[in-house]
Amino acid sequence: MSKTTSLLILTAVSALLSTPAHAREDEQLWATASATFKLTDKWRLSQEMTSRFSDNRGGLYELEAVAMASLQLNRNLTAAAGYVFNPQYSDGDLTAREHRLREQITIDNVARFGGGKLSARIRLEQRWRENADGTAWRARPYVKYSLPLRKAGKTALVFSNETFINLQNTSFQRAEGIDRMRNLIALSTPLSKRLGLEVGYLNQHGFVRNGEDTVDHSASIALSLTL
Repeated sequence: MSKTTSLLILTAVSALLSTPAHAREDEQLWATASATFKLTDKWRLSQEMTSRFSDNRGGLYELEAVAMASLQLNRNLTAAAGYVFNPQYSDGDLTAREHRLREQITIDNVARFGGGKLSARIRLEQRWRENADGTAWRARPYVKYSLPLRKAGKTALVFSNETFINLQNTSFQRAEGIDRMRNLIALSTPLSKRLGLEVGYLNQHGFVRNGEDTVDHSASIALSLTL
């Protein structure tokens, strides 16, 4: 492993573990399972379910069920769109049901450096909540750096950043601009020809206007199946 790569890893880990002096912290577990079905050479259909558990919110606080259709436009460019159902809970009680439309463009192999490769995604979402007025638009730019542990190997260290940007105000999306930021460091490896596993640490920083920011320390586990 080169000195440049080692420095990159140390910098990323330091950034993930640093916490502002004034922030409300929470310890969480995020578990994701996804399946992708090949329809044709270019079309894919995927289904994903994420369950999020929180110490501060009394266990399960969020489910996220996602159905997406994607079209591979060329070797490195993929367009996708779909629907998200997002019920939310606190201490076992349902607090909100959110519905979203989602559109995204993914770009693979944006750049290669330090022995790994960089990819990117831009995602737009339109959000509605039951018993709340307005359509909330937001953007979610995402970048990921994948670094194989050995040359031509399939097991890799993954570093990613996703930033949530609110594009306007509604009754439930109350502040424009950067709302939160997710930073992940994980180990990704195939378990078989069709099954993959990613395990790591995710730091979610919530930016609170005129208040105390939030920081979630999350163990992240993701299983992915390709059929």
